[in-house]
Amino acid sequence: MIDESTKNRINDMNYEQMLRKWRFAPIGDPLFQGEAGDYFAEVMKTKKSQLTDWKQARISKKVGCEER
Repeated sequence: MIDESTKNRINDMNYEQMLRKWRFAPIGDPLFQGEAGDYFAEVMKTKKSQLTDWKQARISKKVGCEER
C-alpha cells in the first residue's frame, strides 16, 4: 500500500520533475517500486497527456539523457 506522504510527493511534482526523476533515479529507487512505482507511472502519464506534443518535446530536450 502506498503511503500518503509518497502519494503527495508524486502529486506535487510537475511533468519535468517527474521525467528527470524517471531518467536519472538510481536503480532500486523506492519511488519506482511496487504500488508507488505504479502510481508514479500513472500520474506521469496523465500529466504528460495534458501537454502539447511541442511542450513534451521541449521538456524532454531540456531534461536530456545525461545527468547534469
